[in-house]
Amino acid sequence: MQLHRKWLILWLKIIYRTVSKNVFIRVFRFYYEGFTNMTVGRKLWAIIIIKLIVLFAVLKLFFFQDFLGSKFENDQERSDYVIEQLISPK
Repeated sequence: MQLHRKWLILWLKIIYRTVSKNVFIRVFRFYYEGFTNMTVGRKLWAIIIIKLIVLFAVLKLFFFQDFLGSKFENDQERSDYVIEQLISPK
């Protein structure tokens, strides 16, 4: 009976420590421990991050050019054009 009580007290202390910690700290530790134990996953995440950087760099250079900066000289003309495009019926 005495051993059962000691285990119960120990279990309650562990639960109290777990619940009393901040949620963000627990989430951070969960992911930190998960990423430190990965071997293949690190390489995959590195490949994913490199692909995203290249993808967004290519999209920015070729598809999202500075249209307003090249067509208009000042901010007032740019804002007038944007307002006109937003409120004009199509």
